Amino acid sequence: MKQTFFTAGPSQIHSNYTTYYQDALNFNYGSINHRSEAFHHIYQHTDEQLRTLLNLTSSHQIYFAGSATEIWERMILNLVEENSFHFVNGSFSQRFFEFSELLGKKAISIHADHGQGFDVSTVSIPSNTELICTTQNETSSGVYMPSSDLVTLKKQNPESLLCTDLVSIAPISNLDYQFIDSSFFSVQKAFGMPPGLGVWIVNEACLSKATHLHTKKIFQGAHHTLLNYAKNYAAWETPSTPNVVAIYVLGKIAEEMNQKGLKQIQAESKVKAEMLYAFAHQSAQFEIVVKEEKYQSESIVVLKCNSDNAAMISSLKAKGLHLSSGYGLFKDSEIRIANFPTTSIQEVQQLIDELSMF
Repeated sequence: MKQTFFTAGPSQIHSNYTTYYQDALNFNYGSINHRSEAFHHIYQHTDEQLRTLLNLTSSHQIYFAGSATEIWERMILNLVEENSFHFVNGSFSQRFFEFSELLGKKAISIHADHGQGFDVSTVSIPSNTELICTTQNETSSGVYMPSSDLVTLKKQNPESLLCTDLVSIAPISNLDYQFIDSSFFSVQKAFGMPPGLGVWIVNEACLSKATHLHTKKIFQGAHHTLLNYAKNYAAWETPSTPNVVAIYVLGKIAEEMNQKGLKQIQAESKVKAEMLYAFAHQSAQFEIVVKEEKYQSESIVVLKCNSDNAAMISSLKAKGLHLSSGYGLFKDSEIRIANFPTTSIQEVQQLIDELSMF
Protein backbone atom coordinates (compact mmCIF):
# COMPACT_ATOMS: atom_id res chain seq x y z
CA MET A 1 0.00 0.00 0.00
CA LYS A 2 1.27 3.46 -0.89
CA GLN A 3 2.12 5.57 2.15
CA THR A 4 1.70 9.36 1.99
CA PHE A 5 2.98 11.48 4.87
CA PHE A 6 1.22 14.74 5.63
CA THR A 7 3.01 14.76 8.97
CA ALA A 8 4.50 18.04 10.22
CA GLY A 9 8.00 16.59 10.27
CA PRO A 10 9.68 14.36 9.51
CA SER A 11 7.42 14.45 6.49
CA GLN A 12 7.03 12.99 3.00
CA ILE A 13 10.37 12.07 1.44
CA HIS A 14 11.19 13.77 -1.86
CA SER A 15 10.44 11.52 -4.82
CA ASN A 16 14.07 11.59 -6.02
CA TYR A 17 15.69 11.41 -2.60
CA THR A 18 16.73 7.76 -2.90
CA THR A 19 18.27 8.40 -6.33
CA TYR A 20 20.35 11.31 -5.06
CA TYR A 21 21.30 9.39 -1.91
CA GLN A 22 22.43 6.38 -3.94
CA ASP A 23 24.42 8.65 -6.23
CA ALA A 24 26.20 10.07 -3.18
CA LEU A 25 27.10 6.56 -2.02
CA ASN A 26 28.25 5.58 -5.51
CA PHE A 27 30.52 8.64 -5.50
CA ASN A 28 31.82 7.60 -2.03
CA TYR A 29 30.72 10.91 -0.55
CA GLY A 30 30.05 9.19 2.77
CA SER A 31 33.79 8.61 3.10
CA ILE A 32 35.39 11.77 1.77
CA ASN A 33 37.25 14.27 3.95
CA HIS A 34 35.51 17.57 4.59
CA ARG A 35 38.76 19.39 3.76
CA SER A 36 38.92 17.74 0.33
CA GLU A 37 38.36 19.33 -3.07
CA ALA A 38 35.41 16.99 -3.61
CA PHE A 39 33.66 18.41 -0.55
CA HIS A 40 34.49 21.97 -1.62
CA HIS A 41 32.55 21.34 -4.83
CA ILE A 42 29.60 19.83 -2.92
CA TYR A 43 29.39 22.76 -0.50
CA GLN A 44 29.72 25.35 -3.27
CA HIS A 45 27.04 23.68 -5.40
CA THR A 46 24.57 23.45 -2.52
CA ASP A 47 25.31 27.05 -1.54
CA GLU A 48 24.70 28.25 -5.10
CA GLN A 49 21.41 26.35 -5.46
CA LEU A 50 20.04 27.49 -2.09
CA ARG A 51 21.17 31.06 -2.78
CA THR A 52 19.24 31.05 -6.05
CA LEU A 53 16.19 29.30 -4.61
CA LEU A 54 15.86 31.61 -1.61
CA ASN A 55 16.98 34.75 -3.48
CA LEU A 56 19.63 35.56 -0.89
CA THR A 57 21.63 38.76 -0.96
CA SER A 58 25.38 38.72 -1.57
CA SER A 59 25.80 39.63 2.11
CA HIS A 60 24.39 36.30 3.30
CA GLN A 61 26.41 33.15 3.98
CA ILE A 62 25.10 29.60 4.42
CA TYR A 63 26.35 27.28 7.17
CA PHE A 64 25.43 23.71 8.13
CA ALA A 65 24.60 22.40 11.59
CA GLY A 66 23.09 19.24 13.05
CA SER A 67 19.59 20.69 13.48
CA ALA A 68 17.59 23.89 13.76
CA THR A 69 17.52 23.37 17.52
CA GLU A 70 21.31 23.54 17.61
CA ILE A 71 21.15 26.79 15.64
CA TRP A 72 18.93 28.35 18.34
CA GLU A 73 21.79 27.94 20.80
CA ARG A 74 24.53 29.00 18.37
CA MET A 75 22.57 32.11 17.44
CA ILE A 76 21.92 33.27 21.00
CA LEU A 77 25.52 32.65 22.07
CA ASN A 78 27.04 34.45 19.10
CA LEU A 79 24.66 37.36 18.55
CA VAL A 80 23.45 38.32 22.03
CA GLU A 81 25.48 39.80 24.85
CA GLU A 82 22.50 40.58 27.07
CA ASN A 83 19.13 41.33 25.43
CA SER A 84 16.90 39.34 23.10
CA PHE A 85 13.22 39.89 22.25
CA HIS A 86 10.96 36.98 21.26
CA PHE A 87 7.62 36.75 19.48
CA VAL A 88 5.98 33.64 21.00
CA ASN A 89 2.88 32.11 19.44
CA GLY A 90 3.45 28.41 19.90
CA SER A 91 5.59 25.70 21.45
CA PHE A 92 8.65 26.14 19.22
CA SER A 93 8.88 29.92 19.50
CA GLN A 94 8.42 29.43 23.26
CA ARG A 95 11.33 27.00 23.34
CA PHE A 96 13.52 29.45 21.42
CA PHE A 97 12.74 32.04 24.11
CA GLU A 98 13.57 29.53 26.85
CA PHE A 99 16.94 28.81 25.23
CA SER A 100 17.88 32.47 25.64
CA GLU A 101 16.88 32.36 29.31
CA LEU A 102 18.82 29.13 29.89
CA LEU A 103 21.89 30.75 28.36
CA GLY A 104 21.69 33.56 30.89
CA LYS A 105 20.42 36.33 28.63
CA LYS A 106 17.86 38.98 29.55
CA ALA A 107 15.14 37.60 27.29
CA ILE A 108 11.84 39.42 26.87
CA SER A 109 8.84 37.87 25.14
CA ILE A 110 5.48 38.93 23.81
CA HIS A 111 2.87 36.18 23.64
CA ALA A 112 -0.11 35.56 21.38
CA ASP A 113 -2.93 33.17 22.23
CA HIS A 114 -3.12 29.84 20.44
CA GLY A 115 -3.97 30.41 16.79
CA GLN A 116 -3.36 34.16 16.97
CA GLY A 117 -0.82 36.34 15.17
CA PHE A 118 0.77 39.67 16.09
CA ASP A 119 0.00 43.23 15.05
CA VAL A 120 3.68 44.12 14.80
CA SER A 121 2.98 47.80 14.23
CA THR A 122 1.80 48.09 17.84
CA VAL A 123 4.65 46.13 19.45
CA SER A 124 7.18 48.23 21.34
CA ILE A 125 10.62 46.64 21.35
CA PRO A 126 13.24 48.07 23.78
CA SER A 127 15.94 50.08 22.04
CA ASN A 128 18.70 47.98 23.66
CA THR A 129 17.44 44.77 22.00
CA GLU A 130 20.29 43.04 20.20
CA LEU A 131 18.34 40.24 18.52
CA ILE A 132 14.64 40.12 17.61
CA CYS A 133 13.58 36.47 17.38
CA THR A 134 10.60 35.56 15.23
CA THR A 135 9.06 32.38 13.87
CA GLN A 136 7.63 32.95 10.43
CA ASN A 137 5.75 29.67 10.52
CA GLU A 138 4.93 28.19 13.93
CA THR A 139 4.84 24.43 13.33
CA SER A 140 2.87 23.71 16.49
CA SER A 141 -0.05 26.08 15.83
CA GLY A 142 -0.07 26.81 12.11
CA VAL A 143 0.34 30.56 12.62
CA TYR A 144 2.18 32.42 9.85
CA MET A 145 3.92 35.77 10.21
CA PRO A 146 3.58 37.63 6.89
CA SER A 147 6.83 38.62 5.22
CA SER A 148 5.61 42.22 5.16
CA ASP A 149 5.44 42.13 8.98
CA LEU A 150 9.07 41.07 9.15
CA VAL A 151 10.00 43.98 6.88
CA THR A 152 8.06 46.31 9.20
CA LEU A 153 9.90 44.98 12.25
CA LYS A 154 13.28 45.60 10.67
CA LYS A 155 12.36 49.08 9.52
CA GLN A 156 11.05 49.94 12.98
CA ASN A 157 14.14 48.51 14.70
CA PRO A 158 17.07 49.04 12.31
CA GLU A 159 19.72 48.81 15.04
CA SER A 160 18.58 45.36 16.17
CA LEU A 161 19.40 42.14 14.36
CA LEU A 162 16.30 40.34 13.07
CA CYS A 163 16.14 36.56 12.79
CA THR A 164 13.34 34.24 11.78
CA ASP A 165 12.69 30.52 12.08
CA LEU A 166 11.85 29.07 8.65
CA VAL A 167 11.77 25.42 9.70
CA SER A 168 8.36 24.59 8.21
CA ILE A 169 8.11 27.29 5.53
CA ALA A 170 11.45 27.31 3.64
CA PRO A 171 11.63 27.48 0.67
CA ILE A 172 7.93 28.30 0.14
CA SER A 173 8.17 31.69 1.86
CA ASN A 174 8.52 34.86 -0.21
CA LEU A 175 10.89 36.33 2.35
CA ASP A 176 12.74 39.52 1.39
CA TYR A 177 16.21 38.73 2.69
CA GLN A 178 17.52 42.28 2.50
CA PHE A 179 15.56 42.85 5.72
CA ILE A 180 16.55 39.56 7.40
CA ASP A 181 19.85 39.28 9.24
CA SER A 182 19.61 35.60 10.09
CA SER A 183 17.29 32.70 9.36
CA PHE A 184 17.43 28.95 9.64
CA PHE A 185 15.63 25.72 8.80
CA SER A 186 16.05 21.97 8.90
CA VAL A 187 15.62 19.63 5.94
CA GLN A 188 13.03 17.11 7.18
CA LYS A 189 10.01 19.18 6.24
CA ALA A 190 9.53 21.06 2.94
CA PHE A 191 12.79 19.77 1.44
CA GLY A 192 11.64 16.17 1.84
CA MET A 193 14.71 14.69 3.51
CA PRO A 194 15.28 12.67 6.68
CA PRO A 195 16.34 14.72 9.74
CA GLY A 196 19.96 15.40 10.56
CA LEU A 197 20.88 18.66 8.83
CA GLY A 198 20.23 22.26 9.85
CA VAL A 199 20.87 25.25 7.59
CA TRP A 200 21.89 28.59 9.10
CA ILE A 201 21.85 31.76 7.01
CA VAL A 202 23.59 34.89 8.32
CA ASN A 203 24.59 38.27 6.89
CA GLU A 204 27.55 40.57 7.44
CA ALA A 205 25.76 42.41 10.24
CA CYS A 206 25.67 39.16 12.21
CA LEU A 207 29.38 38.60 11.61
CA SER A 208 30.12 42.14 12.79
CA LYS A 209 28.14 41.51 15.97
CA ALA A 210 29.94 38.19 16.57
CA THR A 211 33.29 39.94 16.08
CA HIS A 212 32.27 42.61 18.60
CA LEU A 213 31.36 39.98 21.20
CA HIS A 214 34.58 38.10 20.52
CA THR A 215 36.60 41.29 21.06
CA LYS A 216 34.83 41.78 24.41
CA LYS A 217 35.65 38.15 25.28
CA ILE A 218 31.96 37.22 25.61
CA PHE A 219 31.58 33.44 25.73
CA GLN A 220 30.30 32.26 22.33
CA GLY A 221 30.30 28.52 22.89
CA ALA A 222 32.78 25.67 23.13
CA HIS A 223 31.55 23.99 19.95
CA HIS A 224 31.35 26.07 16.75
CA THR A 225 31.34 29.86 16.89
CA LEU A 226 29.94 32.03 14.14
CA LEU A 227 33.42 33.33 13.37
CA ASN A 228 34.73 29.78 12.97
CA TYR A 229 31.89 29.07 10.57
CA ALA A 230 32.78 32.17 8.56
CA LYS A 231 36.49 31.32 8.47
CA ASN A 232 35.79 27.85 7.11
CA TYR A 233 33.09 29.08 4.73
CA ALA A 234 35.70 31.16 2.90
CA ALA A 235 37.34 27.87 1.86
CA TRP A 236 34.04 25.96 1.30
CA GLU A 237 34.68 23.97 4.45
CA THR A 238 32.98 23.40 7.80
CA PRO A 239 34.54 23.58 11.30
CA SER A 240 34.13 19.82 11.82
CA THR A 241 32.97 16.83 9.81
CA PRO A 242 29.41 17.49 8.61
CA ASN A 243 26.73 15.26 7.10
CA VAL A 244 28.34 15.33 3.66
CA VAL A 245 25.78 13.06 2.02
CA ALA A 246 22.87 15.17 3.27
CA ILE A 247 24.54 18.38 2.05
CA TYR A 248 24.97 16.81 -1.39
CA VAL A 249 21.35 15.62 -1.52
CA LEU A 250 20.05 19.01 -0.36
CA GLY A 251 21.95 20.65 -3.20
CA LYS A 252 20.42 18.28 -5.74
CA ILE A 253 16.88 18.80 -4.40
CA ALA A 254 17.38 22.57 -4.39
CA GLU A 255 18.67 22.33 -7.97
CA GLU A 256 15.56 20.40 -8.98
CA MET A 257 13.38 23.02 -7.30
CA ASN A 258 15.20 25.76 -9.20
CA GLN A 259 14.58 23.95 -12.47
CA LYS A 260 10.88 23.79 -11.68
CA GLY A 261 10.85 27.37 -10.45
CA LEU A 262 9.99 28.70 -7.02
CA LYS A 263 6.97 30.59 -8.35
CA GLN A 264 5.47 27.34 -9.62
CA ILE A 265 6.17 25.61 -6.30
CA GLN A 266 4.56 28.49 -4.42
CA ALA A 267 1.54 28.48 -6.75
CA GLU A 268 0.97 24.75 -6.19
CA SER A 269 1.33 25.17 -2.43
CA LYS A 270 -1.24 27.95 -2.47
CA VAL A 271 -3.72 25.82 -4.43
CA LYS A 272 -3.35 22.91 -2.01
CA ALA A 273 -3.71 25.17 1.03
CA GLU A 274 -6.86 26.74 -0.42
CA MET A 275 -8.29 23.25 -0.97
CA LEU A 276 -7.67 22.27 2.65
CA TYR A 277 -9.04 25.48 4.16
CA ALA A 278 -12.09 25.45 1.85
CA PHE A 279 -12.85 21.90 2.94
CA ALA A 280 -12.51 22.79 6.63
CA HIS A 281 -14.77 25.85 6.22
CA GLN A 282 -17.69 23.72 5.03
CA SER A 283 -17.05 20.72 7.29
CA ALA A 284 -19.05 20.13 10.45
CA GLN A 285 -16.27 17.93 11.84
CA PHE A 286 -13.40 20.41 11.73
CA GLU A 287 -12.69 23.97 12.80
CA ILE A 288 -9.80 26.07 11.50
CA VAL A 289 -7.61 27.03 14.46
CA VAL A 290 -6.10 30.17 12.88
CA LYS A 291 -9.14 32.34 12.23
CA GLU A 292 -7.54 35.39 10.61
CA GLU A 293 -6.68 34.56 7.02
CA LYS A 294 -3.45 36.56 6.80
CA TYR A 295 -2.01 34.50 9.66
CA GLN A 296 -3.03 31.12 8.21
CA SER A 297 -0.04 29.01 7.27
CA GLU A 298 0.00 27.50 3.80
CA SER A 299 2.43 24.78 4.85
CA ILE A 300 0.98 23.65 8.22
CA VAL A 301 -2.82 23.56 8.31
CA VAL A 302 -4.10 23.04 11.86
CA LEU A 303 -7.69 21.92 12.45
CA LYS A 304 -9.62 21.38 15.66
CA CYS A 305 -11.53 18.10 15.61
CA ASN A 306 -15.09 17.76 16.83
CA SER A 307 -14.60 14.01 17.29
CA ASP A 308 -11.84 11.65 18.46
CA ASN A 309 -8.70 12.77 16.64
CA ALA A 310 -6.73 9.67 17.68
CA ALA A 311 -9.27 7.35 16.07
CA MET A 312 -9.28 9.52 12.97
CA ILE A 313 -5.49 9.53 12.68
CA SER A 314 -5.40 5.75 13.20
CA SER A 315 -8.10 5.16 10.58
CA LEU A 316 -6.30 7.28 8.00
CA LYS A 317 -3.00 5.59 8.76
CA ALA A 318 -4.59 2.23 7.94
CA LYS A 319 -5.33 3.68 4.50
CA GLY A 320 -1.76 4.87 4.02
CA LEU A 321 -2.41 8.52 4.92
CA HIS A 322 -0.37 9.88 7.81
CA LEU A 323 -1.24 13.03 9.77
CA SER A 324 0.22 14.67 12.87
CA SER A 325 -1.79 15.16 16.03
CA GLY A 326 -1.97 18.55 17.68
CA TYR A 327 1.09 19.66 19.61
CA GLY A 328 1.51 19.86 23.38
CA LEU A 329 -1.70 20.88 25.14
CA PHE A 330 -3.61 20.38 21.89
CA LYS A 331 -2.39 16.86 21.17
CA ASP A 332 -5.80 15.27 21.76
CA SER A 333 -8.00 17.88 20.10
CA GLU A 334 -6.29 18.93 16.85
CA ILE A 335 -4.71 17.54 13.72
CA ARG A 336 -1.86 19.12 11.77
CA ILE A 337 -1.65 18.64 8.01
CA ALA A 338 1.68 19.38 6.33
CA ASN A 339 1.33 20.93 2.88
CA PHE A 340 4.87 20.65 1.55
CA PRO A 341 6.07 20.47 -2.08
CA THR A 342 6.58 16.73 -1.70
CA THR A 343 2.82 16.03 -1.82
CA SER A 344 0.74 16.61 -4.92
CA ILE A 345 -2.63 18.25 -5.53
CA GLN A 346 -4.04 14.78 -6.24
CA GLU A 347 -2.76 13.44 -2.91
CA VAL A 348 -4.25 16.40 -1.04
CA GLN A 349 -7.58 15.76 -2.77
CA GLN A 350 -7.39 12.10 -1.71
CA LEU A 351 -6.84 13.22 1.89
CA ILE A 352 -9.79 15.60 1.71
CA ASP A 353 -12.00 12.83 0.33
CA GLU A 354 -11.07 10.60 3.24
CA LEU A 355 -11.54 13.37 5.81
CA SER A 356 -14.99 13.99 4.36
CA MET A 357 -15.99 10.51 5.53
CA PHE A 358 -15.77 11.49 9.21
